[in-house]
Amino acid sequence: MTLLLAACGNENQVSKTQPVKNIIMVVSDGTGPAYTTAYRYYNDDPTTETIEETVFDRHLVGMASTYPARVSGYVTDSAAAATALSTGIKSYNGAIGVDVNKQPIQTVLEYAKLTGKKTGVVVTSQINHATPASYLAHNESRKNYDAIANSYIDDGIKADVYLGGGWEYFIRDDRNLVEEFKTAGFQYVDNYDQLGSLKANTPVLGLFDKVGLPWALDDKHPNRLSIMTKAAIKQLENDNGYFMLIEASQVDWAGHGNDIASAMTEINDLAITMEYLEEYVKLHPDTLVILTADHSTGGLTIAADGKYEWNPEFIRTMTESATSIANKLIATDITKSFVEELLHFTVSDEEVNRLQQAKIEQQTSTSEYNPPVYNAVKAIIDKRTNTGWTTSGHTGVDVQVFAMGANTDMFKGIIDNTDIAKNIFTLLGR
Repeated sequence: MTLLLAACGNENQVSKTQPVKNIIMVVSDGTGPAYTTAYRYYNDDPTTETIEETVFDRHLVGMASTYPARVSGYVTDSAAAATALSTGIKSYNGAIGVDVNKQPIQTVLEYAKLTGKKTGVVVTSQINHATPASYLAHNESRKNYDAIANSYIDDGIKADVYLGGGWEYFIRDDRNLVEEFKTAGFQYVDNYDQLGSLKANTPVLGLFDKVGLPWALDDKHPNRLSIMTKAAIKQLENDNGYFMLIEASQVDWAGHGNDIASAMTEINDLAITMEYLEEYVKLHPDTLVILTADHSTGGLTIAADGKYEWNPEFIRTMTESATSIANKLIATDITKSFVEELLHFTVSDEEVNRLQQAKIEQQTSTSEYNPPVYNAVKAIIDKRTNTGWTTSGHTGVDVQVFAMGANTDMFKGIIDNTDIAKNIFTLLGR
């Protein structure tokens, strides 16, 4: 299998290429094939006979394997996967831009910068999280958040635009990296509304929350990824072109939480972004957009418990996340009418009783990521939609590859995640 994948990648790399001015690499973290299929049905207009195609359906070109370096087995984490996507080299789980010997490897973003292109990152996680860090930094562990943030200054500023979350890591008691970025000539914004009044031709650091951004369901701008993307492109456009990383970070977080409602709205935010890029490429045909996932998370199944049905109508009408709903239920008396008001569908007395019991259990729970009331809310949603999950972690399935614009043929077929970086290096002239 390894030889086959390598052969596919080499064949793609020697194919005839067109001039490329701009390269936009999009990573939808945790988004295995079941997620984009589920989104097709979530996005469907039930009043028509046709199931409408999505932007993902229009631009699917292939599949990629995701396994990490042999030392970490067959199932990757986000750091090893992002390192493969950014450098073309397999590494161990937890590695940030380093090989299995913990030695730094040049990334496509770093090389693009050396060629005179502008560079940028736009993410819905903190900007020093595993995926953006693997394009911008070199560290033996993804967990070294402060050290990774420090390296964004100490190892030389490598991007012209940074948009996402994470001010907890950049405004600290021991160091204020935001002020250091300002001293280096950056404009700083911490509110989406400020993106519309950025100074042209001036680098920008935008941190819009303490760690990751709010769920799309809860954010004041649910389409925040597209808002940030549009602002970033406006800042990055120049005669020499640009390389930009975009990450829909929180599909993965929804997968870890087995939270189908949040997963679908995070992908909707991505879909709106991709639709914008679709139109952008029509106007700028020398731009290449590649979208893939680093891995799949949660083992999502569209149907469960032996029933041949999936019912996304129950999540189409949700106006806040399961996290937000759980917090409101914890803060007040749990009544049937209040639960139905929050979920926008009818619940049974048994389900209300389970929520009340979960609230009692939560008083002694030590679970930080999946507390009892949150789990009980998600269980109701899963039952209504008939959604299934096999794990709270990652799976080893291959992921889809989507592409639009110049040189999409280079990414067609069955490839490995490292081939994506290798092909980008080729397009950049390395």
